[in-house]
Amino acid sequence: MTAEIASHPDVRPAARRPGWPVALWLALLTAMVAAMVLVGGLTRLTDSGLSITEWAPVTGAVPPLSDAAWQSEFEKYQQIPEYQFQNAGMSLGQFKQIYWWEWSHRFLGRTLGVVFLIPFLVFLVQRRISRPLAWRLGGLFVLGGIQGAIGWWMVASGLSDRLDVSQYRLAVHLGMAFLILALLFWTTLDVWPDNRPSEAAPGVGAAAGVLAAAVFVQILLGAFVAGLDAWLIHNTWPLMDGGLAPHIEAMRPAMVFEDRSVVQFNHRMGGYAVVAAATALAVGAWRMTGGAARRRLGLTLGLAWVQVVLGIATLLTVGDIHAGATHQAGAVALFLSALSLAHVALAHAARVTRP
Repeated sequence: MTAEIASHPDVRPAARRPGWPVALWLALLTAMVAAMVLVGGLTRLTDSGLSITEWAPVTGAVPPLSDAAWQSEFEKYQQIPEYQFQNAGMSLGQFKQIYWWEWSHRFLGRTLGVVFLIPFLVFLVQRRISRPLAWRLGGLFVLGGIQGAIGWWMVASGLSDRLDVSQYRLAVHLGMAFLILALLFWTTLDVWPDNRPSEAAPGVGAAAGVLAAAVFVQILLGAFVAGLDAWLIHNTWPLMDGGLAPHIEAMRPAMVFEDRSVVQFNHRMGGYAVVAAATALAVGAWRMTGGAARRRLGLTLGLAWVQVVLGIATLLTVGDIHAGATHQAGAVALFLSALSLAHVALAHAARVTRP
């Protein structure tokens, strides 16, 4: 029994933990992944994602440094449909504005890889990281590499026959980003040295996990809204241009992900479902939950309601970039809050049920 208790991540002696250096490093990586998500969202909101038409993982880290280099990049962009049918006549100065968004997104990804790999190797040599944790982190590094490839796969979909990237590939790219964010954040919570016991009502951990999954699905629905520019229509609330549901005469399965009205309707309904689930969880568990778990429960509830308000604001302002970016930041905060609640509640449940 003693060995079993010592092996639990929340009750191990301090000497058995990786320590603050590893924990803070993982927290930094989590923050960087969240920043990647937000910069990626701004890249989409500013229609900047197709400004760099080549995938150069190494040489692409250096931006154009001369007028000739800038002109070369601009000429490549002029060959794709987005320029020819949407941005024809764009000046070089305007091109630079969208180029820097996409370059920043890619550069942040490259920086993230370096910030991950070098400390990881150092901590391995110092034996601060156990073998199971090393395998987990190694898997996350591989997922990061796959994510880079998915990003290019997404961009490539908009270089020949489309004005924008495929909404399906955008959803895959965003979904992978949030999967990496979730795994990295959970690992950070596992190794955090200052974990303290916190009372949580039975079932809160599982319910919070379901809520986090619902937020994840809602985020994917939001990717389809972004991919199809579906926030630019039906800019009324609570009804959609006077009706409860989109105007559909002949519903087909593909319309769920390809019709802008349906995509927006799905995202609206998903938002209502998430805030209803967060409210039900808070009301049902509040009295029997205390300490850190109660604080995280309240934070999750508050963020869910704020996120609905931000979504409505984004809609009513017809896709204002500031409102849209804040809405995306709210999605990240809500997702991490739900995961944090699930983590602390499941840790409490493990202590209660341990023989």
